[in-house]
Amino acid sequence: MAIYPQLILDALSKVRYPGTGKDIVSSGMVEDDLRIDGMNVSFSMKFEKPTDPFLKSVCKAAETAIHTYADEQAVVTINVHAAQLARPEPDKLLSGVKNILAISSGKGGVGKSTVSANLAVALAAQGYKVGLLDADIFGPSIPKMFGIESARPIMVPHDGRDLIEPEERYGVKILSIGFFVNQKDAVLWRGSMASNALKQLIADANWGELDYFLIDLPPGTSDIHLTMVQTLSITGAIVVSTPQQVALADARKGISMFQGEKINVPVLGLVENMAWFTPAELPSAKYYIFGNGGCKQLAEEMNLPLLGQIPLVQSICEGGDDGKPVALNPDSIIGQAFRSLAEKVVEQMNLRNEKMAPTQRVIVK
Repeated sequence: MAIYPQLILDALSKVRYPGTGKDIVSSGMVEDDLRIDGMNVSFSMKFEKPTDPFLKSVCKAAETAIHTYADEQAVVTINVHAAQLARPEPDKLLSGVKNILAISSGKGGVGKSTVSANLAVALAAQGYKVGLLDADIFGPSIPKMFGIESARPIMVPHDGRDLIEPEERYGVKILSIGFFVNQKDAVLWRGSMASNALKQLIADANWGELDYFLIDLPPGTSDIHLTMVQTLSITGAIVVSTPQQVALADARKGISMFQGEKINVPVLGLVENMAWFTPAELPSAKYYIFGNGGCKQLAEEMNLPLLGQIPLVQSICEGGDDGKPVALNPDSIIGQAFRSLAEKVVEQMNLRNEKMAPTQRVIVK
């Protein structure tokens, strides 16, 4: 016999949703998009949330009802629409986070991600609750530096929403686009795609209560930077550079970007990375490969603190490659340098919060 819409609806009305005891038609779970093409039957069903415990069983019961009361030869396709609770309003994102710190560099190759990883570990070692977002969409290196390249974060139900659960390593909560893409493939995304992915890692993740939320930004100034200042009220920023003049010229542009009237994010200070080379066999020697005191001069010129000088030593590279940041060893010279940097960052952040009003998100009109 021919299959017609009322026959399908009559069959579906015999299926009851266990949560309420009402049939799925009268309760409005069957949406108004029923389509019949010969023996092919398709329609949509809506549930309050994707984690509904009865979702699969109700769909199966609906298919069985059609085969039983309409036609056993029917080919049934059910599209499930599960409503998610809306994301928090923009000004309420990361409501459990006390301080949001952007870590930036004017150019690539100055060790910004190395500083980000070790600063996060050093802050966690001092008892702070720390989160780290790898916002370098096209060159994510944080998973490698923490030895969690194979991690695949899961979704967990939280306050009626399914949220991404950050990975945790060395006391630091971590999310990176590197967890969700093939490690061997280049990320070929347009700016809007990258920005939307970052927003999801912020708004749809279970970051919880944090003292410091660190954002490892990509080098330069780009769509990602604009996305961050439009999405979050960034408490402060630090700029990482090497002492050489070409790096300092780009660092100056990065500082100018944050301090510009439209963005207006306080710059807490500069970090001079690769300040000098110290060979393992001569721990007291300093060789100024990239120049001497460049960041100090820039800091004085821009009226900003020099938060720390990180030497170039082999253990930093080895720690990054092995997934064990050197800040895990607080007794080493380099470990002490990152511990000192963490203390300076905390000091400057406290001063900033005492003397300045909260940062406002950039609103695009």
